[in-house]
Amino acid sequence: MKMAAANFNNIVESVYNLPLEEKLELKSLLEHNIADAGRDEIALSYKQARDEHKAGKLKFSSDIDELMKML
Repeated sequence: MKMAAANFNNIVESVYNLPLEEKLELKSLLEHNIADAGRDEIALSYKQARDEHKAGKLKFSSDIDELMKML
């Protein structure tokens, strides 16, 4: 764990030492990467829910008491 923290600290220090233009480029790259990861997570959740629905594993109800029991 200490090695990972040391590597992270080294990366942060390296980023702080970059020129402004390179920091902005890195920021843009990270923002796009984060957005892509979010979309991938949504797609995976959708596929899992679709598969559970097809397998009949999902339960639905409009009754509040029943919904609370499901939680």
